[in-house]
Amino acid sequence: MILLQPTYFSSILQYVAIANADEIIFETEDNFQKQTYRNRCHIYTAQGKQLLNVPVQHTKEIKQKTKDVIIDYKDDWHKQQLKTLKTAYSSSPFYEFYIDDLLPVFEKKVHFLLDLNFLAHEIIMDALQLEIPRKKTTEYEKEPNIMDLRFLAEDKPKITYNLARYIQVFSENYGFIPNLSILDLLFMEGPNALNYLETQKIIF
Repeated sequence: MILLQPTYFSSILQYVAIANADEIIFETEDNFQKQTYRNRCHIYTAQGKQLLNVPVQHTKEIKQKTKDVIIDYKDDWHKQQLKTLKTAYSSSPFYEFYIDDLLPVFEKKVHFLLDLNFLAHEIIMDALQLEIPRKKTTEYEKEPNIMDLRFLAEDKPKITYNLARYIQVFSENYGFIPNLSILDLLFMEGPNALNYLETQKIIF
């Protein structure tokens, strides 16, 4: 059983943890923190590592729960991100195989950030053909009595882990970039992505 932060097209490390868990508990009672994977992810483009950010509506409140954060659609970020993914991964082996399944994330205009993250998670789990029970927290616990992996939501974690290399679209230009969004692994490895996740020798 692991405790995770719902994030936007989560990092490969997060899915390594998920693929090797028997149950997931998602944190839904925390306060929103900027510059985390709660509303962003990294992909590999012709320019190297690139951030995809989901804009959110700002509030005057000093603290706001993540589950109350509303997505801001005024700049059509979702349309731009879809174009960016096409530009970055259209030549990858499995882009055409998965892109239609991902479209609801970019076409539905989901109101709350947390709901968008869960939608993305469900699509990825289906793509991986992975079924693991999940629950949501009902209160925030600073020191829970289960494996606490909420830190994987940090964009710049204090700990680094060694992930096995796999071929990436632009690796000839910039080399291997580890721990990008799960999208990178999925587009490159396809059905083998789950085997990759399950065989990573990571000790959290």
